[in-house]
Amino acid sequence: MRRRNFLALTALPLAGQQGPSFIQDGEAHGDPPFLQEPGWTPLLNGRDLSGWSPEAGKPSEWYTSKAVRFERLLGPTRLGGTKGESGVIMNGPAGRTANLVTNAKHGDIELYLEFMLAKGSNSGVYLQGLYEIQIFDSYASSEPLQSSDAGGIYHRWINEQGVGGSAPLRNAARRPGEWQSYQAWFRAPRFDAAGKKIANAKFLRVLHNGLLVQQDVECEGPTRSAMNHAEAPENPLMLQGDHGPVAFRNLHWRPLRPLISR
Repeated sequence: MRRRNFLALTALPLAGQQGPSFIQDGEAHGDPPFLQEPGWTPLLNGRDLSGWSPEAGKPSEWYTSKAVRFERLLGPTRLGGTKGESGVIMNGPAGRTANLVTNAKHGDIELYLEFMLAKGSNSGVYLQGLYEIQIFDSYASSEPLQSSDAGGIYHRWINEQGVGGSAPLRNAARRPGEWQSYQAWFRAPRFDAAGKKIANAKFLRVLHNGLLVQQDVECEGPTRSAMNHAEAPENPLMLQGDHGPVAFRNLHWRPLRPLISR
């Protein structure tokens, strides 16, 4: 797989790189939904990391960046950034830092976000801090798709082995150094009046770069490397920060609404 030697990308939204919105035949088209539809709340304020905290108070190297560089030196590719007030966040120079967690909690939501990876990098977005949509450099892979590929719902970890999970329906990954998007419709687990779980968390649908990769996938419990808290009607969102360089922008969520194909 060939990669560009150097690619400089601005941190501002660029035409043709935005994630899609309206759904037809399992695909999405047009500008990102937060520009077209009401009710979205941004999770990044465009200035700093207010509203977010490192997991369990761990030291954090996350920062806001005015621009993102995709660099290929003598060794592995990497992402570089210019610190400053911005709606783009990066997980430090080496991509080995604490996971980043929202102060706010969510239940049933629709989530939209954009991300960029270095070659071979790995991250994830954990709904409620517990159920992971895998972020991984799966570009042009010819291997059978697994739950560890981009767009996968990661497996659980039981008795020192992976259990369950859901491989993506297709490989929709773009090249490292290009902005990509996820849009997910998520239903939180359900509990009775006594606090007993009566329904699992469920990914109703996940789009990767506008293409359907998951539909009606239940999570019987937290996936591997989840936060150390119990399943509940509401919990925070988490971004994985310790598995390689990654940048995020345009993170938005809103309460879950009925899915309607248009």
